[in-house]
Amino acid sequence: MNRDLKLIFNTNLVGAFGDGLFSYLLPVYLGNSLGADSVQIGVLYAVMALVAAFTLLVSGSLADKYDRKTIMILGWVAWLPVPLIFSVATNWVGMLPGMVLYGFWLGGPSSTAYIVTTADPSKLTMTFTVMSAGWSIGYIFSPAIGGFLAANVGMKLVFYLSFVFYAVATSSLFFIKSQRGVSVDARSGEQFSFLKLLRVRRLLGYAAFFAALMFVLSMFRPFVPKFVSDIYKSNDFTIGVLGSITFASSAVIGILLGRLGDKSSKKHALALTLILNSIALPLLVLSGNFGVLVLSFILISGSYMTFSLMNAIVGPLAPESCRAHWVAVPQVVAMFASFLAPYVGGFLYAYSPQYPFIIAMIAMPLLAFVVVRFFKK
Repeated sequence: MNRDLKLIFNTNLVGAFGDGLFSYLLPVYLGNSLGADSVQIGVLYAVMALVAAFTLLVSGSLADKYDRKTIMILGWVAWLPVPLIFSVATNWVGMLPGMVLYGFWLGGPSSTAYIVTTADPSKLTMTFTVMSAGWSIGYIFSPAIGGFLAANVGMKLVFYLSFVFYAVATSSLFFIKSQRGVSVDARSGEQFSFLKLLRVRRLLGYAAFFAALMFVLSMFRPFVPKFVSDIYKSNDFTIGVLGSITFASSAVIGILLGRLGDKSSKKHALALTLILNSIALPLLVLSGNFGVLVLSFILISGSYMTFSLMNAIVGPLAPESCRAHWVAVPQVVAMFASFLAPYVGGFLYAYSPQYPFIIAMIAMPLLAFVVVRFFKK
């Protein structure tokens, strides 16, 4: 990686460490400390996803017109107040402003377009998965540390520490080079827009698939730590340790998936992540044995690479003149399709905690079949 990509990697790593201090424990904190039920927790995550969809839509347009570096910085600045808002909330409604800002994903299309333009095309999948591995490495120790501090000191200190790490992560982006997209195609002089790109059949097909995939992931993933807490009576520290294991595994699996994607096929890398999840979920539901849970969380970790694999598949298809718009299409469609997923997951969880996971374990092999059957190499 060149200097700019290393700085983005550093931002991902430091920011993820701060985020991991509280994010993995957040559903448990909402339930145990703020008295939120599973449906209310689902509402909060649905609000976050809906805001993310709108901000991704705006970000794609801005990143093709203005400095992508600036848009990436603004995305992190929007996140700075989040842990401070969480620290003063006394009920689940008080968490809403923080969840709204938590959904400001302004940096999504901007960073994707920046990386596609900067990276070596022959190592693009590896670059994206290594960037995601930066997040995963940052998460390796922070959930366990956050769980230990929460159990022994309280969540307020955890939120304050997260704010500090968010600020350090934001500062790294000030040192990358500026990068501007070209708003008009040099050969045809044709203007691109989000709505126009929605009529590109190939792109819309990818968007529809990733919408279905993100719906399934968003339906069950927020409830994984809550399930372990509610059903297996695990404490905050144990849940934090399992979260750390997940993200340590995600870093390793992400690099392996990147190699597979660059040397063999991106679609096979994506299909493999779905198969791993279809194996992990029955293990999670059927056994509270710590060793079995560790194996389950290791296999689930591949799901955190799906967005990066999506970007690696879709990003290179775009002309430079509309690259951020292009990658924003599947991201926005996926977010709009999945914003109700946490609410659906919460409703199912309230009826029976196993139901969100049972539905997901049925859906994963079907989605993997679609990838293998219909995606190009």
